[in-house]
Amino acid sequence: MATPASPTVYTIAPGRPFLDLLAQGILQQHGTDPLQLSHVTVLLPTRRACRALTEAFLRQGNGKALLLPTIRPLGDVDEDELDLRGIGEGGDHALPFGTLERSLLLARLVMASPLAGGDSANALRLARELGHLLDTAATEEVGLDRLPDLVPAELAGHWQQTLDFLQVIRENWPAIKVEQGRSDSAEQRQRATQRWIDHWQSSPPHDPVIAAGSTGTIPATARLLKLISRLPQGSVVLPGLDRLLDDAAWAATHDEPTHPQHAMAKLLDTLGILRAEVLDWPGDGTKTARSRLLAAALLPPGETHRWRELRGDIVAADALTGLQRIDAPGPREEALAIALAMRETLETPGRTAALITPDRMLARRVAAELARYDIIVDDSAGQPLLQTAPAVFLRLLATAVAENFTPVALLALLKHPFCRLGMDREDLLRWTRRLERKLLRKSRPLAGLQALAADLGDDLELLTPLARLAAIAQPLIDDHRATDLKTLLQVQVIAAEALTVAPEQPSPLWQHDAGEALHALVVDLLAAADQFGPVTPAEWPRLLDALLEGQVVRPRRPLHPRLSIWGLLEARLQQADRIILGGLNEGTWPPQAKEDPWLSRPMRQALGLSAPEFRLGQTAHDFVQAASGSDVILSRAAKVDGTPTVPARWLLRLEALLENDACWQATASPQYLTWAEQLDTPAQSLRVDPPKPTPPVAARPRQLYVTAIETWIRDPYALYARRILNLRSLDPPEQPPDARLRGEVIHTVLEKFQQRHRDSLPDNTAAMAELLDLGRSEFGSWLQRPDIATLWWPRFERAMRWFLSYERMRRVEGFCPVLLEQEGMLEFAAPAGAFILKAKADRIDRHQVDGDLAILDYKTGQPPTAKQVNSGLAPQLALEAAIARAGGFKDVSAAEIAELVYIRLGGGNEPGEAHRIESTSRTPIPPADELAREALARLSGWVARYDDEKTPYLSRPRPQFVNYPGDYDHLARVAERAEGSGEDT
Repeated sequence: MATPASPTVYTIAPGRPFLDLLAQGILQQHGTDPLQLSHVTVLLPTRRACRALTEAFLRQGNGKALLLPTIRPLGDVDEDELDLRGIGEGGDHALPFGTLERSLLLARLVMASPLAGGDSANALRLARELGHLLDTAATEEVGLDRLPDLVPAELAGHWQQTLDFLQVIRENWPAIKVEQGRSDSAEQRQRATQRWIDHWQSSPPHDPVIAAGSTGTIPATARLLKLISRLPQGSVVLPGLDRLLDDAAWAATHDEPTHPQHAMAKLLDTLGILRAEVLDWPGDGTKTARSRLLAAALLPPGETHRWRELRGDIVAADALTGLQRIDAPGPREEALAIALAMRETLETPGRTAALITPDRMLARRVAAELARYDIIVDDSAGQPLLQTAPAVFLRLLATAVAENFTPVALLALLKHPFCRLGMDREDLLRWTRRLERKLLRKSRPLAGLQALAADLGDDLELLTPLARLAAIAQPLIDDHRATDLKTLLQVQVIAAEALTVAPEQPSPLWQHDAGEALHALVVDLLAAADQFGPVTPAEWPRLLDALLEGQVVRPRRPLHPRLSIWGLLEARLQQADRIILGGLNEGTWPPQAKEDPWLSRPMRQALGLSAPEFRLGQTAHDFVQAASGSDVILSRAAKVDGTPTVPARWLLRLEALLENDACWQATASPQYLTWAEQLDTPAQSLRVDPPKPTPPVAARPRQLYVTAIETWIRDPYALYARRILNLRSLDPPEQPPDARLRGEVIHTVLEKFQQRHRDSLPDNTAAMAELLDLGRSEFGSWLQRPDIATLWWPRFERAMRWFLSYERMRRVEGFCPVLLEQEGMLEFAAPAGAFILKAKADRIDRHQVDGDLAILDYKTGQPPTAKQVNSGLAPQLALEAAIARAGGFKDVSAAEIAELVYIRLGGGNEPGEAHRIESTSRTPIPPADELAREALARLSGWVARYDDEKTPYLSRPRPQFVNYPGDYDHLARVAERAEGSGEDT
């Protein structure tokens, strides 16, 4: 059958409801006979567009029953590529590789090369990019035969390595496909399309065929569109062909891949039709002033010199009617403003609104802001599977095993909402909190479930669930050698299911959309795992993340009938009453041109592949289509993560074209930002006064250790929270070894050493050897850590060497230790009753001649100054002296105090130093015995003051003496009070 000499091509103008007009036109042409309509075939770019056209027919028919046309997708919504599998007869029957299967097989080849660096996760990511290169070459019908001719002498060394690897792929990949009887999906789709073309060329269909909405960026698609346009009853409907550009600008679009009409110009060349020959689709033909404005603003770069003459042809008032702009300070404000604009749409019955953005984070923010109104809107572009609860649980389990159940990894696993461990959720959380307080928030030298069990002793209540966890995890930790991916995944899934099962409740791991998507991925992965090489448990978490990347969970159906959030692909051909274009910043929309990790730009050009900027033209077309509506909001954030952003090039072009036009300036819509600010602004501001708790005297402490007295003096509120409210701060889980651990080790070593040698010291060699042996014993398994062995241990050696020298000097001066690490107490009268002062002295020496006492305290950090001790801000040592001079330490008779000494044992450049609290010319200080009496008298007055119920426990009454963050500052609202006061928090 002869085909028409000229093609039949239509267009629907930008900003017009494409699918509604398409359905209306089809009904006008073929809808008079209900049976005739069913013989029409409509081809659309995506499956989503097919569903939307079905709804458009229902709207056009006012809900009446219709025999709809046959509606088929030209492309797949996930890949935006042709999906013509199964269409056409004969030809290649080889099954195509699944995306995951091919990625694993290619990753195995990448792992054999030095490009992956021995990292399986990196190999998988490179394999995906390699698969994309193969698909791009097949889609653009570019052969890889010219790889050896890419002038390797002019390339950098790493490109030469890449080229060598690609040469291996070029030679081996076809053989692998033949050996396995498989093919690449892109190749098969291209061949299927060509079979379809050949079939229709030999036997043209007699029924109407309409291809609509495609820009023909794929060569095979363009040829199919060319054939359809020449069928007896065939026609092609283009989306938003710009017929307002003059001939010079239109000619320039052919060489400008970032222009929104570039793909359309190429397609018209393929179709063999001039732009002037393209017809308006029946029922369309409206050319808006907005379209003229956008066409002028987005002129090819070589034509922008004509802006000055074009300004006179643009009526800004008409072109900008219905256009608003939101310039938000940041992403949070932008999301809230967009949510309010969408919420405003619902005030008009029947009106719809849609946010179009490629920024998935912005989409999630807007959905969250709408939820405050109980409006649930899902992002139709999908949620990354990597971030869903089931996938996160699998990742946490893999990480816990790889890190041998360190406290942080273990707590993250146990506190995940899916974790049950065979218990009710409440019981599991109670058990986890007990385990956390008892062991996991302490510095621990060893990780692992066995070490935890050993530390728990005979606590059966904690041991039983821990043993259950160990039994479930045992298959995962039995063998740390490399194993095949399938076995590793199976063991991981079995363990995950066992961990998520509760009494009489199934595992939530595979439930709902996210669980089903994860289950499908696991099934595909198990089927394809044989294509991959061995994997070790240590690298499994990174590989699992790489496997989950790129997978998305899409809602099965829209959750709100009138509000939508679309990605760029989902938004094509769709329409809403109000369109909001969000994230209009360079690098977001338009996105940054993605570089090819396998081929440089010159290599791609020499091979015949399209430039990375080619896709930018499609995003520009998306922008024009969406921005041409009657009610449009353009939105962007001035800063993201504190970094200034650059407006999208289209906004900058509009700004440059319109310059200081009043109508353009009037499009700024600050009301949405004003509403957003008012939404979270309280009706009135409350002054934050410092807390002044005045508990009853009966609730106030009647005994304290000397270490708590300094806190009481500097920050009484901290003492109130700790001793009266009984609030204790928790150490962070998996706390690294800190100064406290080092101090405990040094205190214990010196105590044991001096207990053995109260009367005399051994020679230097023996004494040093003994100190080091004690240090190794006290550090224990901590010395297995590289930072302890290489940093702490040398400092410990230097400190012990200095201490031995200092100790010999003290013995020569006549001092000998009489008390080591023992407690003492002193009771004195107070208005509300007796008050008991307690202390645990590091060391008390007695002079062998006059019998006076010396109070010594070991410090691994900086000791207080003599001025601080004299002023009472650091009363610890003086109060210990007061207890000693009153005979408050067992086995140490009362005596005068000869000296107060802080011994700093840092082990650094100055390994040790003795700070004797004594008077100097600049700091006159009373003798030690008098200091002790004054400290006790000062404390007695302090206790008497707080025995008055009217005396409040103030927060930081002397902020100049508290230059460190406190555990209870957040309760006292220190930061809020410091705002604007200049106080250092």
